[in-house]
Amino acid sequence: MLIQFLTAVGVLAVLTMVPGPDMAVVTKRAVASGWQDGLRTVGGITAGLLVWGVLAVAGLAAVLAASATAYTVVKLAGAGYLVLLGVQALLQSRRNRSQEPAAALTPPRGNPWRTGLVSNVLNPKIAVFYTGLLPTLAPTGLPAHSGMALLVLVHAMLTAVWLGGYVLLLSKARAFFEKPAVRRGMDRATGTVLIGFGLKVATTQP
Repeated sequence: MLIQFLTAVGVLAVLTMVPGPDMAVVTKRAVASGWQDGLRTVGGITAGLLVWGVLAVAGLAAVLAASATAYTVVKLAGAGYLVLLGVQALLQSRRNRSQEPAAALTPPRGNPWRTGLVSNVLNPKIAVFYTGLLPTLAPTGLPAHSGMALLVLVHAMLTAVWLGGYVLLLSKARAFFEKPAVRRGMDRATGTVLIGFGLKVATTQP
């Protein structure tokens, strides 16, 4: 059972480190508002994973994963939210164009924790992942629900550590990112990436 558990942790660690919408959302928030808001965003993302985990263990996420209509509704809502965040970042770069002092740059709107939570809860890929892949990784020596719950907690912990460390790494280069030209460039880059992820989510099949 220990070998199975360690194998599952390794797979989850690799999947956690693959860049995706979560990293783009965290980057946007951490660079624009600082490491505190970045960590709050990570907290929201982690809470979103736990929400999906509870639904998966309860069997509700399986219903979503099996229903084409429900999947499409959540998928389009999530895609729309990512596109909205991307458009906001692009508009922010335009608003900040004429402001030179770093302190005058406009911070992003909205609660960072809620931004992380919503962006994750509206990602139906997590439902498919938790109901499709996670059961195959669960240690066979544990009851099915217990094994799933354990891996959900592990995945949430790995996500918090990975993205939290990423935020703190960005904070070390805060002086560089506070330069107006760099901030505007980052806004444009993350805005474009978020819109790209949103379009990808919208066109991806379950």
